Amino acid sequence: MSTLKALEDSALDLLKALIRTPSFSREEGPVADIVSAWLTTRDIPHHRCLHNLFARNLHFDPARPTLLLNSHHDTVKPSRGWTLDPFEPLEKDGKMHGLGSNDAGGSLVSLLATFAHFHGRTDLTHNLVVAATAEEEVSGSQGVEHLLQDPAFLDLLQGSPITGAIVGEPTRMEMAVSEMGLLVVDALAQGRSGHAAREEGDNAIYHAMDDIRWLQSQPLDRASETLARCRTSVTVFNTENRAHNVVPDKCAFVVDIRVNDRYTFEEVLEILRKGLRSDIRPRSTRLRPTSIPNNHPLVQAGLRLGRSCYGSPTTSDKALMPFPALKMGPGDSARSHTADEYILTQEVRDGIGLYIRLLQQVIEPGTPDA
Repeated sequence: MSTLKALEDSALDLLKALIRTPSFSREEGPVADIVSAWLTTRDIPHHRCLHNLFARNLHFDPARPTLLLNSHHDTVKPSRGWTLDPFEPLEKDGKMHGLGSNDAGGSLVSLLATFAHFHGRTDLTHNLVVAATAEEEVSGSQGVEHLLQDPAFLDLLQGSPITGAIVGEPTRMEMAVSEMGLLVVDALAQGRSGHAAREEGDNAIYHAMDDIRWLQSQPLDRASETLARCRTSVTVFNTENRAHNVVPDKCAFVVDIRVNDRYTFEEVLEILRKGLRSDIRPRSTRLRPTSIPNNHPLVQAGLRLGRSCYGSPTTSDKALMPFPALKMGPGDSARSHTADEYILTQEVRDGIGLYIRLLQQVIEPGTPDA
């Protein structure tokens, strides 16, 4: 078994390799190869499904429940504000700069190192499965959602139920126990075209504006214990008409709705249909609000380690998991998708140690939640 220091060093070397390899969403093949090579050097058998990699602990027992360790290896494209080479890992003043270093490379390498730490243990009360997955940044269908339904992945589990997961995202190693859902709605206001000079027609823009004002009144006002109130934002506004003297008959706008755990998506859509004159169509209903119970063993273990609980305003692959999942990882969400992105190397080292101590409380015999 590798020493903790050696695992930390290996994880940071892996992070450098990930930074050097472009891995934009849906183009993650080369970075999946790198993760595969890292697992191979540690004699960890693993499998690949599209650009998703997964492995189980050496002494897997289908009679035991399973915990999933998951993070993503895709990144957004670098913004124009970068002053450094986004694909050259730069260590300076305790920071590791590079695209994806914070979101979510630090979490991914920390979870992989944690899995490697426990891989050969024979006395665990739970199985561990680790998964490095794709398309998180675009909420794609070929990432963790595809993996969880893949026959090879299900065969790997051999019927063992997944009773919890740690989803690696930058949270300063605090526990995001709940997460806002994301509902994107395309709306179309209908009018009747006419000549502007003669005050003809029925201006669709005005109907859209009326609906937007109604949305600003915040009709979704139920309060959550851990999450903010629902947030409704009109983010796109468009009409195909380009003639200054023609009243447009159609006006489209897009509504970004962050939904807390006090509403179902179906309730939100029904409220909108009753309150809006515009026709509405949801783009997707996959990214629903989620929460993990406070009495879940993973949460209780984190509390004993002094970690705090909070509700996250952002969505992650946690939303696509049909079992309780805790979002937790090294780094800071405020650095995600920013120019000259970085993670502190000490955050990675501390993250590995904290992941290990948290899991020890849950999966080692004789511990409070075993």
